[in-house]
Amino acid sequence: MTIEMTKDKRWIIPPQITGEADSALEKFPPILRQILFNRGFATYEESKNFLNGRPNIDTNPFQMTGMEKAIDRIQFAIKNNEPIAIYGDYDVDGVTATALLVDALRKLDANVEGYIPNRFEEGYGLNPNALDDLKSRGVKLVISVDCGIRSPSEALHAKNIGLDLIISDHHHPDGENLPEAFAVINPKQHGDVYPDKDLAGVGISYKIAEALFSVQDPMINDLDWLLDLVALGTVADLAPLVGENRVLVKRGLRQMRQTTRQGLFSLAGVSELAIQKVTAMDIGFRLGPRLNASGRLKEALASFELLTTTDVMRAGDLAQQLEMQNRERQRITREMQTRAEEIAISQDKDSHLLFAVDESFNSGVIGLAASRLTEKYYRPAVVASKGEEETRGSCRSIPEFHITDALDQCADLLVRHGGHAAAAGFTVKNENLAELVLRLKSVAEEKLSGTELKPTLTADAEVSLVDFRPELYEKCLRYLEPTGYGNREATFVARNVKVKNSRTVGAEGKHLKLTVEDEKGYAHDAIGFRLGDWNKNMPARVDILFTYEVNEYNGRVSYQLNLKDLKKS
Repeated sequence: MTIEMTKDKRWIIPPQITGEADSALEKFPPILRQILFNRGFATYEESKNFLNGRPNIDTNPFQMTGMEKAIDRIQFAIKNNEPIAIYGDYDVDGVTATALLVDALRKLDANVEGYIPNRFEEGYGLNPNALDDLKSRGVKLVISVDCGIRSPSEALHAKNIGLDLIISDHHHPDGENLPEAFAVINPKQHGDVYPDKDLAGVGISYKIAEALFSVQDPMINDLDWLLDLVALGTVADLAPLVGENRVLVKRGLRQMRQTTRQGLFSLAGVSELAIQKVTAMDIGFRLGPRLNASGRLKEALASFELLTTTDVMRAGDLAQQLEMQNRERQRITREMQTRAEEIAISQDKDSHLLFAVDESFNSGVIGLAASRLTEKYYRPAVVASKGEEETRGSCRSIPEFHITDALDQCADLLVRHGGHAAAAGFTVKNENLAELVLRLKSVAEEKLSGTELKPTLTADAEVSLVDFRPELYEKCLRYLEPTGYGNREATFVARNVKVKNSRTVGAEGKHLKLTVEDEKGYAHDAIGFRLGDWNKNMPARVDILFTYEVNEYNGRVSYQLNLKDLKKS
């Protein structure tokens, strides 16, 4: 493995494929062999399954702890026409998980409704008042999706008022202290033997539907009509696109391209997206943010209704509403990021963890502001909205620092908390806020002190630009899709590349547009987002780290290098 430092980043180039693996993968082109080897595939069968989107594991949902008990209870509710509530979270994963189970249960003639809490009035996760309300309306069974695993008191409350609660969640449990629910479905819980631990909340909802249909209506064995929702929630929640997630998202994208879901047509329309060509990147940057916008600014019921309505006019109205809310969300995020940066840097610009709290911060977009700080400064960042008695915070982190583990070390100060390695949230009483800031910064100092904090870019191979022609993408690279978190795009390093011309593009010249030439004089277009400063002193020859991608503009299809970084040769 080779490690190189540039001004702002660290390049890692893995070792060349072994002779044994090269022979095993000889049916694939040489570049693809190296890419597969880098991703841990060294046999032809495993590689073929990966490229074709087939699972390498047993995906029987009944392997999950609690699944059989949960399915028996749901079947009883369907048979006896008991009112069922699907209780979701207000982000895209939670909304799609709710929509999926509501759709699936309605297909089985269940008496079911979706419930999504208001972020600002009820907060994250299960809420005792909401459970009381559902009980008063006759609901007998509540199924949580994408939440509940860290809600022991709320689960006990459900039990005390006579509600049966099935918790399905993908967040990390609090050790072995599971909530006292009728059943708990979470492959991360202690002792669960399900082989894939990385399913998103909507993925677990799909496994519940899969298990339910297998016993309730075995004649319906094709649930692809639900997979567009799985793709939306999985990609938007940044679940790793490997293992079963990759299989579900690959199939889900295929379903989205031929979807009959009216809300998706309308959402694609306001996103200026051709739904027939949708990719994982489109979900991450176009569809996901718009679906998230309602829950960030008001309540997520609009997104839920959009995904479940069959009314063409209503779908169009809801999509326009989400578009307007997304624009407002973007404006608020820009303003909050500027203010959060001022607060965090003025407090302690050399801290290993950035922390910004303010009464004016909108709690719906604090996570986005934290993400921007982490991206800009490559530090774990916390942005928090301070209320009269409590402060709600959202955290984003870097691979070197597990943010939920850090919050666990501060659990005695917190009302509640939870999340993943890279993202988390918490609520803290205001009297404990100052101590929390000090302790989190101390934990970060201890963990990160002495570590050179630079973003790492991992390439798949050193290459010659001579090899990069459209057929390389069509016959090789496109089979790696869907790419994203956990399954990055194939990335390459080319040395001593001749720069024919360069210019800046975009607002304030932030981006770099290049034409580079390979050894045979073939010109390649290249774009470098946020690399515009290079244009002031562009060397005649550069080393570049890049991906190779399709570029569609005004109906014209071309291929370009997407520069992630460069340095003087």
